[in-house]
Amino acid sequence: MRPVRAAARWRVLESGSARTLRLAAELGLSPLAARVLTARGLGDPAAARRFLRPSLDDLHDPFLMQDMPQAVERLRLAVARREPLLLYGDYDADGITSVVMLQKALELAGHRALTEIPHRLRDGYGLHVELLERAAQQGVRLVVSLDTGVRAANAVRRARDLGMDVIVVDHHLPDRQLPPALAVLNPRRSDCCYPEKNLCAAGLTLKLIQALLGALGWPAARVHRLVRSFLKMAAIATVADVAPLTGENRIIVTHGLEGLRSVRNPGLRELLRVAGLGEGEAITAEQVAFRLAPRLNAAGRMADANGVVRLLLTDDEEDARRVAEELQDWNRRRQETENDILRQVEEQCLRTPVRSEDAVLVFSGPYHRGVLGIVAARLVERYQRPVFVLGELAAEGVAQGSGRSIPAFHLLEALEAMPDLFLHYGGHRQAAGVTLPLERLEEFRRRLNAYAAARLKPEDFQPSLEADTECSLAELNERSAAELLRLAPFGYGNPPPSLLLRDLTVAGAPSLFKERHLRVALRQGARTLVTKAWDFADRMAELEPGASLDAVIRIEADPFAAARGFPGWSAVLVDVRPAQASV
Repeated sequence: MRPVRAAARWRVLESGSARTLRLAAELGLSPLAARVLTARGLGDPAAARRFLRPSLDDLHDPFLMQDMPQAVERLRLAVARREPLLLYGDYDADGITSVVMLQKALELAGHRALTEIPHRLRDGYGLHVELLERAAQQGVRLVVSLDTGVRAANAVRRARDLGMDVIVVDHHLPDRQLPPALAVLNPRRSDCCYPEKNLCAAGLTLKLIQALLGALGWPAARVHRLVRSFLKMAAIATVADVAPLTGENRIIVTHGLEGLRSVRNPGLRELLRVAGLGEGEAITAEQVAFRLAPRLNAAGRMADANGVVRLLLTDDEEDARRVAEELQDWNRRRQETENDILRQVEEQCLRTPVRSEDAVLVFSGPYHRGVLGIVAARLVERYQRPVFVLGELAAEGVAQGSGRSIPAFHLLEALEAMPDLFLHYGGHRQAAGVTLPLERLEEFRRRLNAYAAARLKPEDFQPSLEADTECSLAELNERSAAELLRLAPFGYGNPPPSLLLRDLTVAGAPSLFKERHLRVALRQGARTLVTKAWDFADRMAELEPGASLDAVIRIEADPFAAARGFPGWSAVLVDVRPAQASV
């Protein structure tokens, strides 16, 4: 059962002003591009110039981060003493790339660490005491916990009792009290004055590497060159972890994507190949999000992510090719599993339809736990309310899974209001994970719904659509489109430019392709624009030839068109309504 599409609320962020005209004149931009920049808080010419020309010189000093000196000195001593150490990472792309990056940096310094990625299904998320005890038996005296550990006070305490120092490099929200580690690199901690709060773990690892290589006394030019080489991995992780593509993240991703045009790492080169991305191709953040990231995450979701670490560390091209093909297969299985769970949820909704009073949806069943976060995200889009999807483990008597949210609802705060329900929980505003006894599942569903119903208003369940500015088709030309694409890389926190167009006429019958999508020609005056309309097949009736419409479109890079000698951009139809409907 596909839910009825709820009409989105439209909002225009910038209508034009003397300020935008000054910005256009000073930067030599079209008024359209200037309005979009202003809509995104970049009306100041200096800020807009920095945004349009992201520079590595604008990366912050890593030693501004709390505990960075302690972390660097302890790592430097471990390298100097050739001390056994363990790099312990989470099983997603962010944790995996963090482990790989730091291992590569240690190798440059003449040392090599043990690596460990916990098994998602067997071990579960987090820093595990059993794995730390095994490391202690192997002589490890320093553990660097990457993309996990900031809420693992008990595990860190156990490591300390075993005679091991712990450095935590983790971007997740910390508890009120930090774990008793030697150093905790996390700009979200309350006493950290580091300016950029939105780095993912790989971004934090990049800062640690930058500081460590500098502390080894190497020439600044060499350190700068080596840090640039790590930007590729950091960029992939930043996009994969859905970190906002602003500030330092924008700098990292811009330069990292450029670096992906020329890759020496055999494993990364093979990963690009199986993802259908060719040597020398200009890779976009969207391609990283939808092609590279799912393959990097697939093994950790479905089986064991340690093979991905091997892929990205190996110098053996044949081994790299073999592991990349395995990831391709795991990604296919992940897609099949995900679609199967969605089908089961839809059947559940046929039996018990979603009601307007259901402020939060909690689905559970004997589901594969590796894909529940993805399924929850797709269900949030479908039902426009927070969703948890939990896998029931009857033999263990627990339910375990993930939740995703809408902008108006803070998932972690909700869980923190009922901590007695959970064996484990954690996360942040938009995503969270929980483990709870099966017998408390209905209580969780009831209490979470009551909590959400008291805080959410009816309009919070209605999708909202923001257009950067209103424009005419006459303003949208090759020059202005190229300027809008200079706002790339696009992703969370910096979406592709969206434009409101009024009084359009549907010029001819839309054409259907791949069963679900349309090509729609829209005319305004003497100009006609052909748009792509994804998943619009069920809205064909709104697009009758001659119909008068207002529309929101999105401007996106089109590398396929560019490769064939056509303009390298396209217009995507996001939403339509009868002309002159109020915004």
